[in-house]
Amino acid sequence: MRTLKSLLYIILLLLYTTAAAQSVPGTVVDHIPASSGTYIGSPGLCILPDGTYVASHDLFGPKSTEYKAARTLVFTSADKGRTWEKSATLDGQFWSNLFEIKGSLYILGTNKAHGNVVIRRSDDGGRNWTTPSDSMHGVILEGEYHTAPMPVILYRGRIWRAVEYATSDTDKWPARYSAVMLSAPINSNLLDARNWRRSESLAPDFTALDGNLKGWLEGNAVVDHTTKEVVNILRLHTPNEQQEYAAIVRISRNGRKLTFDTGRDLVPFPGGSKKFAVRYDKLSGRYWTLVNATGSEFPEIQRDRIRNRLAIASSSDLRKWTVHEVLLSHPDPQKHGFQYVEWQIEGNDIVYVVRTAFDDDEGCAANYHNTNYMTFHRLENFRTLAAKTSTL
Repeated sequence: MRTLKSLLYIILLLLYTTAAAQSVPGTVVDHIPASSGTYIGSPGLCILPDGTYVASHDLFGPKSTEYKAARTLVFTSADKGRTWEKSATLDGQFWSNLFEIKGSLYILGTNKAHGNVVIRRSDDGGRNWTTPSDSMHGVILEGEYHTAPMPVILYRGRIWRAVEYATSDTDKWPARYSAVMLSAPINSNLLDARNWRRSESLAPDFTALDGNLKGWLEGNAVVDHTTKEVVNILRLHTPNEQQEYAAIVRISRNGRKLTFDTGRDLVPFPGGSKKFAVRYDKLSGRYWTLVNATGSEFPEIQRDRIRNRLAIASSSDLRKWTVHEVLLSHPDPQKHGFQYVEWQIEGNDIVYVVRTAFDDDEGCAANYHNTNYMTFHRLENFRTLAAKTSTL
């Protein structure tokens, strides 16, 4: 009888686990339960020339090593995201994005929370990587820096990538962050710090929005096709505002000087108080982004803490943004979230990975922010959505 009961319990547990897994939107790339004290952060995604998908995420939380030598896990898929396998573990890599240039795969971020800016290269699709050891071998900048898996662009013969300098007269998040743009010649050795140019640092204008602008972070390198200049589009922390905004910081042609005009360069942006990635699509002539757009619900919750809805939005000029369709949603904003999305265009589709807080066999994530999944998704024929408008 005891054996029968044990068998029945195992069957019920398997059924429950399967049901929980099936309820998670998308394809699960990785899952770490909340009880581990380690959470999934910073999803990265790259498509290699042979069609292989490479994804990554780092680990944060009380049981992680984020403040010492942070850890990033790398995964690959050879079947368009249907199945994934872990291909590498990188110690000393955090807040990082993946990108490919001329057949080599790179990952760029920091070595820990508020650490050095580092870069690694893989020549075998993400299984083996170089190790940042000094300025000749992957340590681009020493000091306190912040970033996230933000886009890299290639423009006028250079690679451009935004980061934030984290040394200030305050250690308060995110007031401590200043905008910085990095660039290097496309054909140069990207592991050699001498090939990288660092812009000046630019702190936010804390008088903007009647003093409600409390910081900026997680900037996007983007080409403004109207002015033909590189700009940095940053997430804004505006905790006392219901309207969300982004900032457009302009980069000089040589990549050294940054300028920001409060009257001109603050733009209403759906989901602008959460991390977002902006990319230009030449076929549609539009800039696209996947955002945690909010409506009028949950007025008692600060806007940057509402991440239970993911939507797609676009703009023709970087200033007027339209939300087209909700892609993922859950009614609960406390324990569920679809955030820090990294995405790529593949033909007519957008493929994307999400830092997902969702139900599992333990019950749920620790909270919306401390997530337990990285999930993969595909949005087919995304350009057809340009004619649609979603009311949140």
